[in-house]
Amino acid sequence: MPAYTVIASPVGPLTLSASKAGLQEVRWGDVRPADAPETPHHPVLQQAITQLTEFFDGERTTFDVPLEMQGTPFQKSVWDLLLTIPYGETTTYGALAETLGDPGKARAVGLANGKNPISIIVPCHRVIGSSGALTGFGGGLDRKAFLLRLERRVKPPVGAQADLFAG
Repeated sequence: MPAYTVIASPVGPLTLSASKAGLQEVRWGDVRPADAPETPHHPVLQQAITQLTEFFDGERTTFDVPLEMQGTPFQKSVWDLLLTIPYGETTTYGALAETLGDPGKARAVGLANGKNPISIIVPCHRVIGSSGALTGFGGGLDRKAFLLRLERRVKPPVGAQADLFAG
């Protein structure tokens, strides 16, 4: 049976859900699942809380909490690609589609990105539009910009790259 907890963060409350096998969700807001007990001391949840705290404190750039991602094979292939986007960097939906072997699937990649159940840890916030603009994000564009600025402060961009995320 999955367990969950709600934590405070610099981007507002986050609801974390996990099974014995791994973290299943990091959702925006205080969204208490009806079918899961609140279990803040669950070992996977404790590991996720520690790692998210370190991330927000600028002390962590990668996560190693076990994940149990639930979705279609295509969604999982997109989410796996999200995990390869380096900290402090961004990519586009088109580039991800190209990596998957079909540049015409940028929209499908965007839809799968939007269904990512493990925000922040599976870094969907690092995907931007082909124009370089911030585009749709389940947590809202303000939170997406915050996460990108946080990562850029810890690891500033290399070269003379324009900072689209200032603010």
